[in-house]
Amino acid sequence: MPKVTVDGQEIEVPDGATVLQACELAGKEIPRFCYHERLSIAGNCRMCLVEVKPGPPKPQASCALPATEGQEIRTDSQMVKTAREGVMEFLLINHPLDCPICDQGGECDLQDQSITYGRGATRYEENKRAVTEKYMGPLIKTVMTRCIHCTRCVRFSEEIAGVDEIGALYRGEDMQITTYLEQAAEHELSANVIDLCPVGALTSRPYAFEARPWELKKTLSIDVSDAVGSNIRLDSRGREVMRALPRINDDVNEEWISDKARYQVDGLTKRRLDKVFMRKRGKLQPASWDEAFKAIAKAKPGKSIAAVAGDMVDCETMFAAKALLKACGSSLIEGRQTGMDYDVSNLAAVNFNSTFAGIEQADAILIVGSHVRWEAPLVNVRIRKAVKRGAKVFVVGPYWETTYPAEFLGEELGVLNKLPDAVAEAFKNAGKPAIILGGAALKGAHGKALALAHEFGAAFNVLHFSAARMGGLMLGFAQKGGMKDIAAAKPKVVLSLGADEMDFEPFADAIKVYIGHHGDKGAHAADIILPAASYAEKDGTYVNTEGRVQFAEKAVFAPGDAREDWTILRALADALGVNVGFDSFAELQAAMIAEVPALGEEGLADYGALPKADAKAKAEGTISAYPIKDFYLTNPIARASEVMQRCSAELLHGGDLAEAAE
Repeated sequence: MPKVTVDGQEIEVPDGATVLQACELAGKEIPRFCYHERLSIAGNCRMCLVEVKPGPPKPQASCALPATEGQEIRTDSQMVKTAREGVMEFLLINHPLDCPICDQGGECDLQDQSITYGRGATRYEENKRAVTEKYMGPLIKTVMTRCIHCTRCVRFSEEIAGVDEIGALYRGEDMQITTYLEQAAEHELSANVIDLCPVGALTSRPYAFEARPWELKKTLSIDVSDAVGSNIRLDSRGREVMRALPRINDDVNEEWISDKARYQVDGLTKRRLDKVFMRKRGKLQPASWDEAFKAIAKAKPGKSIAAVAGDMVDCETMFAAKALLKACGSSLIEGRQTGMDYDVSNLAAVNFNSTFAGIEQADAILIVGSHVRWEAPLVNVRIRKAVKRGAKVFVVGPYWETTYPAEFLGEELGVLNKLPDAVAEAFKNAGKPAIILGGAALKGAHGKALALAHEFGAAFNVLHFSAARMGGLMLGFAQKGGMKDIAAAKPKVVLSLGADEMDFEPFADAIKVYIGHHGDKGAHAADIILPAASYAEKDGTYVNTEGRVQFAEKAVFAPGDAREDWTILRALADALGVNVGFDSFAELQAAMIAEVPALGEEGLADYGALPKADAKAKAEGTISAYPIKDFYLTNPIARASEVMQRCSAELLHGGDLAEAAE
């Protein structure tokens, strides 16, 4: 490890570190615009200038200069100060002074660094150049006159997202950053360039002119749009969530989030259930809580009551429902609302055991029945990293556009029974092989995939796409026969906990009680609607597909008469005359942790070793389609979101939004 001296302080730095990283290890702040820890080094902006000896008697860009033994680095000399002032003056030559109307105002790197490192005045009197606006789709607003050509957006699209959509045209003063052919950026991570942009050139189109950062209350939360459990920050004003931004968590989402996680939040205020409804004479009519509870109690369900959990429910809600049913003498609980049925006796067999960070180290990956790019865009980013390191990827299932070289082996699951020679050879020679099993193959190929994992010594991973799935399985929210067993029991009352994708037809004779937050499919099928809180309106525990337990905080209050789910279930227990053993959220959480201790410790839950596999297991069936048909409209919040509807229409279905008259 080389030793360098930074402003008189001698420190050791790791091999391969740059001078900029050495300065940061010494506690010095180095200004930068183009440099980013997760992107390749460009050396465009020259803002990170420092003085280095031995070396030429001039400032050098610290981001691109390797740290070597014996270097003396100065970050505070007059030469460095003058050089940074000069660079800032050049950057501001063409940048318009429209901070008062710029959405980046208040959280802008250019503002902050011009105050700290700028001259305070300009000597430039010529005309500023202007650049025509570029269209980058319904999510990204562009004011390209503000662009300082740091190329962070270009490098993100090429290196992280793996979609070559943004680039630079022309040279010198005529250089412009644009999407090729000025079409919309169509990948699932496109809006991360907004966070990366150090100026106001790329800002959020739906959030334009909505709020200033100092007006917002910031709440730490977890994304529930998929099973990755991305760490997010919800920014709210009053009773409305204004935006969602990523939080850094290297183990989960690094510092990216999907476009759906970021932009579905406008659906939180639309199509909301804010009062109790009951079906009278075939129509849903407003009612009171008391009336609804009396109607459920009047049915005298006794043991004949079932609960089905939706895809975005927190663990506390599922535990409260389980406690209510247990008190009634029922065990009819299920979380796999779409009818999936797989063995959950060993949770290691349905977990993403590699972990997200671990899948980057894999050198041969077999993906079975998963459209990873839509089901978990941030896992797709990790697989892309593995491919960059030399991993080979094979896919069983219908074709989808990968962001890395991959060989598709067809739609027949039977190909797993005798793998092609090239695949078998790649797995035999691999040091860290991995198998990823998606929802489309859980029924027909789980046993065989598990056997292959044992045969090749591969990491076995199941990729779920529902935020509530692993938490529900830890709480035992699953029947051996899945939803078929629930339907066969013919319950008198069915509690639908935000389950909008389930088939309500088998429960035609039951009283269907929908406890949810949006007027979606579940509410249309219900006999009684009890308005509940969304993920942004309650505290809750979530477990992602790798078994990581995470806690989300309440950002805003639920609208109208809507209540937090556990309070509804607690009140329902009183109406049914049973005791559930908790009267507050703290008591509920304590009871849940007492039953499943892993839910009380944030971090990876320990599911033990993989079960032994049946060596004679066979894979059967064909994957004709993946479970997710439309990336932008997978849940009730997204379907209520105007932004997500626009993305679906424009980016996936190729048309502009139809006019009302059409």
